[in-house]
Amino acid sequence: MSEVEIVVPDLGVDGTVEVIEICVSEGDKVSSEDALVVLESDKATMEVPLEQSGTISKLSIKVGDQVKQGDCLAMLVVDGDVDKKTSIPVDEPESEVRKEENVSTGAGSAKKVDNKADSGGGVLDVSVPDLGGAGSVEVIELLMSVGDDIEVDQTILVLESDKATMEIPSPAPGKIVAVSVAVGDRVSEGDVIAKMSSTASPKNTEEPSDVVDRVEPDVVSTTLNVPDAGGNTKAMKDEVAVSSGSAHAGPAVRKLARELGVDLSLVSGNGRSGRVVKDDVKAFVKKNLSQSSGAAGVHSAPLNSLPLPDFSQFGSIESVAMDKMQVLTATNMQRSWLQVPHVTQFEEADITELERFRKSKKAEAESLGVKLTPLPFILKACAHALKALPQFNVSIDMETQQIIQKRYVHIGMAVDTPAGLVVPVIRDVDQKTIWELSKECAELASKARDRKLRPADMQGGCFTISSLGSVGGTAFTPIVNTPEVAILGVSKSSFKPVYIGGEFQPRLMLPLSLSYDHRAVNGVDGARFAAHVATVLQDLRELAM
Repeated sequence: MSEVEIVVPDLGVDGTVEVIEICVSEGDKVSSEDALVVLESDKATMEVPLEQSGTISKLSIKVGDQVKQGDCLAMLVVDGDVDKKTSIPVDEPESEVRKEENVSTGAGSAKKVDNKADSGGGVLDVSVPDLGGAGSVEVIELLMSVGDDIEVDQTILVLESDKATMEIPSPAPGKIVAVSVAVGDRVSEGDVIAKMSSTASPKNTEEPSDVVDRVEPDVVSTTLNVPDAGGNTKAMKDEVAVSSGSAHAGPAVRKLARELGVDLSLVSGNGRSGRVVKDDVKAFVKKNLSQSSGAAGVHSAPLNSLPLPDFSQFGSIESVAMDKMQVLTATNMQRSWLQVPHVTQFEEADITELERFRKSKKAEAESLGVKLTPLPFILKACAHALKALPQFNVSIDMETQQIIQKRYVHIGMAVDTPAGLVVPVIRDVDQKTIWELSKECAELASKARDRKLRPADMQGGCFTISSLGSVGGTAFTPIVNTPEVAILGVSKSSFKPVYIGGEFQPRLMLPLSLSYDHRAVNGVDGARFAAHVATVLQDLRELAM
């Protein structure tokens, strides 16, 4: 065990910067890449990460201190063969530190590369500005569309690196004529992100945009119901289609807020210049929990994990950070399980004739260039059931105590990918043929595995199908994909003896598991829905009725 000194890295600025948040305490056990402190200059907020795992033995600074490159921040007791008191400078935080030469006091502008605009008009190529040394960064939000009228310095795009979120402003007023990127794309300095028709000369700058602290929009829509002072529940939403707005908070605080399901725009900041700090987030959650303890509304527990023991005392371990998709999936599954009263109805469908019909169409499927699986038939059966039992095609708004009836039939299908589980949505299933559904299923599954799904591809679902038939199992209890109210689990089919016409016959039986929200659907209707799906799969002629 050795003790090393953690110092302020090269910040790319002259003079001192202020310590605005300390993310650890003395005695804390920390991992590499954990945030140590958050520093702030006039133009940027910088999170300083650790390079090694260990235990914080001493903190040399406090909030409000002014520090400069080389100053000692903390002492860390680490595992490994490191010389005592060796100075360990931390890597410069990517994309958060900017050289201050020629940087204006406002947000920076994207580069102008179209010479036609030099005379005060024409079409401009809006490009990714200098990213401060970062390589490719992810597009996490688009704030422009073709045809939009844009003002100079208006934010049109939000980028995110591993440690910073950057707003890209418009270099001039005008109209967007083309958009070259989508949410989820990765871009680098100089890449063209849009074209705009401008009637004024663009700002003659090539500086990067300032780092802006904001709530990260998630791809998957999440909702946390918290009671207000009067005991009524209020929905806190964080979704890509409805941004929760800007919040003055550091990356560590934003991470904590996401873990707890808190919308930072609802939290009052008590830090410097109204900055939201960790204590503000914790106080916000504690306040709402205390208010909910005696209220009749929905009780919302924070979505963090229970304290864990130190597993290293039992043997060798390895800690691996969850990626963004894993965090989103875990958060949403836990939230749905806590807030939705689940009931699961089990049923079996006799698909002997369906399989015979499907296999008879194999040659025709090959000629059309599609693979005909059981899934399109299950999609059609579920769409038929949603039409027959519309109480399954709703969402519940507990804040207004209303049921939202949907007149469209969009069904999500869970797809297992190397990056995790995603649910692309097939629209208007009731209006499409089996061949059309087969083609769309294959296309969406391919896009999911290649990580090319857009947020719009995963939004708007009324109902979800989770099929594990290719893997195995006899039954399972799927978790409702809120704000939907039901999900159908499909397990592996098998031949069973079924008593028909005075004798047992071998029939191919498909296990179905229907989980539903008991607030919206009663048990009798749950049984009816499962039986209806089974009836349609048993005799496809029901689809024509």
